[in-house]
Amino acid sequence: MATLTTPTLSRQAVLDALSHRQPSRLPVDFGATAVTGIHVNCVAALRDYYGLDKHPVKVHEPYQMLGLVEDDLKQAMGIDTEGLYRRNTMFGFPNENWKPWNFNGLEVLVAGEFNTTIDANGDTLIYPEGDLTAKPSGRLPKGGFFFDSIVRQDHFDESKLNPEDNLEEFAELTDDEVAVIAQDARAARASGRAVVAGLGGTAFGDIALVPAPGRKDPRGIRDVAEWYMSTSSRRDYIHAIFSAQCEIALKNLQRIRVAAGGDLDVLFLCGTDFGTQTSTFCSVGTFRNLWLPYYKEICGWIHRNTEWKCFKHSCGAVERFIEPMIEAGFDILNPVQCSASGMEPEHLKAKYGDRITFWGGGVDTQKTLPFGTPAEVREQVLRRCEVFATNGGFVFNSIHNVQAGTPVANIVAMLDAVREFNGR
Repeated sequence: MATLTTPTLSRQAVLDALSHRQPSRLPVDFGATAVTGIHVNCVAALRDYYGLDKHPVKVHEPYQMLGLVEDDLKQAMGIDTEGLYRRNTMFGFPNENWKPWNFNGLEVLVAGEFNTTIDANGDTLIYPEGDLTAKPSGRLPKGGFFFDSIVRQDHFDESKLNPEDNLEEFAELTDDEVAVIAQDARAARASGRAVVAGLGGTAFGDIALVPAPGRKDPRGIRDVAEWYMSTSSRRDYIHAIFSAQCEIALKNLQRIRVAAGGDLDVLFLCGTDFGTQTSTFCSVGTFRNLWLPYYKEICGWIHRNTEWKCFKHSCGAVERFIEPMIEAGFDILNPVQCSASGMEPEHLKAKYGDRITFWGGGVDTQKTLPFGTPAEVREQVLRRCEVFATNGGFVFNSIHNVQAGTPVANIVAMLDAVREFNGR
């Protein structure tokens, strides 16, 4: 088994890349965030490939069914990052009291309150906070690989819309929650890797969160289509939500800074998608009016008060948003969907590469990684590394999560190509 990294050198490689200095080697992230992870069946396959201790993999992010990448696998894969998550999942229950669960024939471990039923179609339904008496908030189609949110728009009344209803899931951290974050941050820092924290509360309008899958009886605008229309037709309402959310987030960030600030390197702030394969969900003008003020406030506070770097995720054709994202204070763009319109690697690196770090873009997860040959994977990885890695500003990751059923030979070919690039 080849080990691609030495943890004591990992953090520095990431910090150099983020500072747009040429690192000693190209740093790698898999598993540090919910948008740079690996599906649980691929994690299990990788553990088998590398001959690691045999045990069921933990599903630490049940919405997308992402598998926990443990330390032995991180070393085998050459990972330079350590993820720090809130204890509660998107479905509102904590990752604790693990129990076995059969997932399409693979035995995995899920949280104790990961409670499900099977409907008449054979689909698996999951429940907010694990409460089987509540309405289900997620659906895993029969034979599927991840959950979809179930929209529960039960209280919608145009005449009684109240922004506070869409703030139900945003609250100031309790003393106990801050203490847990501080404890987990110390443990993450001890790994020697760069610590990437996804602590929630700063994702303005993330469409995966709008249905509130962790709430038993969500109020406000919870239908995805209705939310998108509201960004145009109810803009004052959205501003009221974002403004109050921003105020709460800043209070929480201040407490996190005091409790754990020195142990964090990167903060995953927002996963709101602005791009499709060929276009965008809104205009740049709408982005500047509705999102930019709050992004500026959050990123500005972070840069004034910490050494943290600000991580922004957005899929799709977002080239036209990169300039205002830089203006907002984002240091990192992920997943760098190079197959989308206007997202050619050479163009992105030449125009923005000295001002923002590309975290992702290393290999296509829609076609090449799942359906190409190992040779095609190697070729694409080496080409992307040649473009993105010059003068830093690049952390290797695939374009979004490694999807279920991706051949382990292709994942290994990807990792071997990064090792080959680093050995030049």
